[in-house]
Amino acid sequence: MNKSSCRCVGGFVIASMAAAGAVATFVAPTAGAAPCSVSEAAGTISSVSGAASQYLVAHPEADRVLSDARSQPADQARATVRNYFTANPGQYLDLKGITAPLVDLQNRCGTGGLPSYLVDAFNEFQAG
Repeated sequence: MNKSSCRCVGGFVIASMAAAGAVATFVAPTAGAAPCSVSEAAGTISSVSGAASQYLVAHPEADRVLSDARSQPADQARATVRNYFTANPGQYLDLKGITAPLVDLQNRCGTGGLPSYLVDAFNEFQAG
């Protein structure tokens, strides 16, 4: 993973929210995938964004860790986020579940047009 993606690993939820600005990039399906509509992508991103926001409001320590990681050097951000979620596996699983619809959207529609560091950070979080 490159340095930019490491910085963003802590901001994976914020990256998914930022993806709302790039909704049109999700509409080109991958080979053999069902067509993807802008409305479907926007709805999925909006739903995930809202759920993640509510979750992080209810879990201020996770919110702080992810927010702080966005401004930390790459190695420190990765360690900070990994250490927090290793110590709080339930929160990791909760957020992974909240963002699961984005995985489905990504698998069906691709990620063309999104910056690779956002895609890399999201994929790294999903992988654990």
